[in-house]
Amino acid sequence: MKQVWDLARLNYEPMRQTDLPEVVALEESVYPHPWSMANFADSLSSNYEAWVLRDQDGGLLGYFLLMAIVDEAHLLNVAVSAERQGQGLGRFLLNQAVACARGLGMESVLLEVRPSNTRALEIYERYGFKHIGRRKGYYPAADRQREDAIVMRFGI
Repeated sequence: MKQVWDLARLNYEPMRQTDLPEVVALEESVYPHPWSMANFADSLSSNYEAWVLRDQDGGLLGYFLLMAIVDEAHLLNVAVSAERQGQGLGRFLLNQAVACARGLGMESVLLEVRPSNTRALEIYERYGFKHIGRRKGYYPAADRQREDAIVMRFGI
């Protein structure tokens, strides 16, 4: 049965160092080539926008990290726990990331996504992100191979 979330009852708050073990565990559970603890710690120490979403009991549902550069925000990472995907939480986090970028005075949000991540591609396209380019061999892939990145932008 699909969970219906009362978004007003979820806890949306800035990511802290103390969140990182849970964030890394979630990251490792949903991505074949996850960010490391150091990647997350560096993002926090660089003061990137980093937010977590928790349920009423404090369980981690998802997160995102956003880097503002001049007039464009770069969505560095976004994830929803595997058991909670398909329940509207990814869209909620995208809404929050765009609102955050807007609040910082950004004109657009940029992201990269693997062509093999068809679920994320569909979500981004439905949201209104447009394909603007491709980065060859951007991501690590299985067997020491590389995978391209599709570059997408959403105008605010």
